[in-house]
Amino acid sequence: MERESRKISVDIERKWIRVIVSHDKDEEILKLSLDEARSLKEQLNTTIEDYLQRQNIRID
Repeated sequence: MERESRKISVDIERKWIRVIVSHDKDEEILKLSLDEARSLKEQLNTTIEDYLQRQNIRID
């Protein structure tokens, strides 16, 4: 089974932060305000930290 590739890029477009998620032939473009981008950043940081913490928990 071939693994599908995904690319995420972030750029500035005038007053927006543009996030482009490309997956094979599909593409999703999000245009976020600065406040939305900051909120997303905080949510990602929190989620990544939670994920890393859960990896350290052993289930016996």
